[in-house]
Amino acid sequence: MYIQVKIGAFPMPARLSELNLNGTGSCASFNFRRTARAVTSLYDQAFEPFGIRSTQFSILIGIAKTQPTCISALSDLLVIDRTTLTRSLRLLKKQGLLSISDRSTKRQRFLTLTSKGERTLAASLPAWRKAQDRFVQSLGADYWTNFRNDLEKLAHVAVALERSQGDISAATAAKH
Repeated sequence: MYIQVKIGAFPMPARLSELNLNGTGSCASFNFRRTARAVTSLYDQAFEPFGIRSTQFSILIGIAKTQPTCISALSDLLVIDRTTLTRSLRLLKKQGLLSISDRSTKRQRFLTLTSKGERTLAASLPAWRKAQDRFVQSLGADYWTNFRNDLEKLAHVAVALERSQGDISAATAAKH
């Protein structure tokens, strides 16, 4: 389901009446974010007893699979900007779930799970598996596998487009 609002179905404030909003209901960003919020809420509910959110679970999984890992590598893995990731990492550190090293000779800081982080992850994995199984069973395993592959492709396309736009912006700025 996507939001398709017919022009005139709802009264529009006069100051906005000149805007052409045709096609905005099929906006990829809007629809992905809307879906992401719904799916995130489902998983957040599963993680509530463990004092973490699904976004934090993803970070803990990323660290567990790659530790010790530097912040920039985790940022790239999760496709999250470093500033947002750093804020989340500070909270996880405050909760005692991970440790952040001092800067190394290459000015990098490395992340590892603490004992508490490992215990929290171990305790929350069964809840994740239950939520994941319910979600996948509702969709169908084959559909999920194909869709997950499509999501991976879409993520790569979006990252490539963002990088190419950054290259264009940088080239334009260099000319001026």
